[in-house]
Amino acid sequence: MKLKKLLSVALVTVMSASVLVGCSSGEKKEAAGSADGEKKVFKIAMVTDTGGVNDESFNQSAWAGLEKIKKEFGEDKVKVKYLESKQDADYVPNVETLVEEDTDLIIGVGFKLADAIEEAAKNYPENQFALVDAAYEKQPANVTSLLFEDHVSSYLTGVIAAKLSESHKVGFIGGISGEVIDRFDYGFRAGVEATDPNAKVSVQYTNSFTDMAKGKSIANQMHKDGVDVIFTAAGACGIGAIEAAKENGKKAIGVDQDQNKLAPDNVITSAMKNIDIAVFDAAKSMIEGKYKPGQVIVNTLDMGGVGIAKTSDKNVQPDVLKYVNEIAEKIKKGEIKVPENEKEYKELKK
Repeated sequence: MKLKKLLSVALVTVMSASVLVGCSSGEKKEAAGSADGEKKVFKIAMVTDTGGVNDESFNQSAWAGLEKIKKEFGEDKVKVKYLESKQDADYVPNVETLVEEDTDLIIGVGFKLADAIEEAAKNYPENQFALVDAAYEKQPANVTSLLFEDHVSSYLTGVIAAKLSESHKVGFIGGISGEVIDRFDYGFRAGVEATDPNAKVSVQYTNSFTDMAKGKSIANQMHKDGVDVIFTAAGACGIGAIEAAKENGKKAIGVDQDQNKLAPDNVITSAMKNIDIAVFDAAKSMIEGKYKPGQVIVNTLDMGGVGIAKTSDKNVQPDVLKYVNEIAEKIKKGEIKVPENEKEYKELKK
């Protein structure tokens, strides 16, 4: 099946997470698994992309959301699980497996699962699905898309990178090029250049979300070229880049979740993408019978969907963090426009 062109965040109506819990009692029948007494134990599961559940990135963050829902409601109310995808060919059968297990909500983690989720949604209209990081030109009625302002959090880390770079050379390592990684890439570049017009941003892609060795190799080469701060948005590849920073005494920027623990003295900040919260909210609304399917929800800076890591104060000076907060407020007010793609980036540079 051909992958339909995914919507960019800019084309999606921004809705707060409250949309998930906004349906009236009369709408509960529309939502699968509504808590009307007919069902006591909910089954909610996720399918990872090839990065795996322990990628220290977005898959792990999504799973943290499901673990939190299990802790809050207990196993007598909800059962959670994940299926790992070792290769792209695993997406469809993994989703099919969860359908066969009568799972109430099946969550595809990552834009690479867009085709598999869309196909399942079409084949099983009575089932409910959610998709992280992608939406469709024609959103299926039984798919909720969870999107994030990745470009905004990346812009803020770009500001930090420019402020803390001593060489005025910073780097970006991306995974697989596409709408999602473009947001990280061009948001970061814009943040760096707006803060330090003399800074040079080196950009390279791994074409993978799993090859830690390649991430490390690219980072090592950038370090040799004088780059002293690298932001990596490439799933598990970022772990390799962080290892390089640790070994070479350079600075690194994490992604999706707070990655400071991987190298406390080197990871100066992380571009936070609160997938765990978005997944938790979706699961909670399902359990409470308030789930409304077919929505496209953009988790914004203003609603806390994205931002920088709380541990940033360990390695970033107070005056820099104060400046970053000021920039964040300007973004919220619309005074600063952050590019999501190459076209917007080039227009901004004019």
